[in-house]
Amino acid sequence: MLTNLQAAHSWIDFPASPEDREIPRATQAITRESHWRQIDRGPEAAVEDVAISRWEDSRSTSSHDATTPQDCYFVGIALKTTRAKLTRERQIIFDGTMPAGTLYLTAPSKRLGVQFQSPCAFLHFHISTDHFPAQFSEADGLNDLVLLRDPLAAELAKTLIEHGDAADHQFTRCIGQTLAMHLTRLESPRARVNALPKWRLRRVEQYVADHFHRRISLSELADVAGLSRMHFAAQFRAATGYRPREYLLNHRVEHAKTLLATTERPLAEIALAVGFSTQAHFSTVFKRISDQSPARWRLASKGRRHEMQALPPRRRSLESDWISAAA
Repeated sequence: MLTNLQAAHSWIDFPASPEDREIPRATQAITRESHWRQIDRGPEAAVEDVAISRWEDSRSTSSHDATTPQDCYFVGIALKTTRAKLTRERQIIFDGTMPAGTLYLTAPSKRLGVQFQSPCAFLHFHISTDHFPAQFSEADGLNDLVLLRDPLAAELAKTLIEHGDAADHQFTRCIGQTLAMHLTRLESPRARVNALPKWRLRRVEQYVADHFHRRISLSELADVAGLSRMHFAAQFRAATGYRPREYLLNHRVEHAKTLLATTERPLAEIALAVGFSTQAHFSTVFKRISDQSPARWRLASKGRRHEMQALPPRRRSLESDWISAAA
């Protein structure tokens, strides 16, 4: 089920760490997963009410499934844009693009399957039910929840990544508690309208991808979906977390980022190429969505690429995916 929140960062950077900085696995607050959603615990590891792990997979396709333990909720936060299909008991929970900052949640004792259709990276939170009101477990109110580009989730993930191995267990526990409070304050997704069916959504997404460089009206998109304007707008927002116009603007900004990172074309020319009538409007929208002006974003993108070139070969290969996601 989906709920609406405004767009956050389009990617989350991974700061480089010195090659010789090694911290024993037993003392790390954020562990690496060897299998999806499974934390590798030593025999003497203490059971924590908030545990955080990191999952990365560079393969173009992969499939996994796991059951959430009966005493905790599972929360995943995407660190880079990926495409995924979430299923539970043959029911499709989500099927589409997950931008960086996307959050999804599974309730205790629930089995979830996933098919990733591109490389992926996630922070996984395993949070004790003690941090959630009892009524959520009883009513199954927090389950199969997907928040596209959740701003708070993106900031919490970014904070953890910036601390890296320096993050201690008390710090990660505070982050997990903050995330739990954020989720419990959300409006119940059951009160929202039905999401736009996947086949209609794919038609609209493809239409936007083919025509984003020109003006697209709400009526035009509603016609593509085969619905009235009112029903289309409500169902599209339930399925994506965006109003149709917000989705179009985000698509234009993401395409602009590719041009900014890979070409030297002037800003005014890029603005027109992605569908904005003026450079001023382009800059305003770009900064609202990305928290940076196009010029500063381009400069930062070049800086990240230069930093990657300075890394040792082994670290450079690990970082290359994040640079590509940023572009």
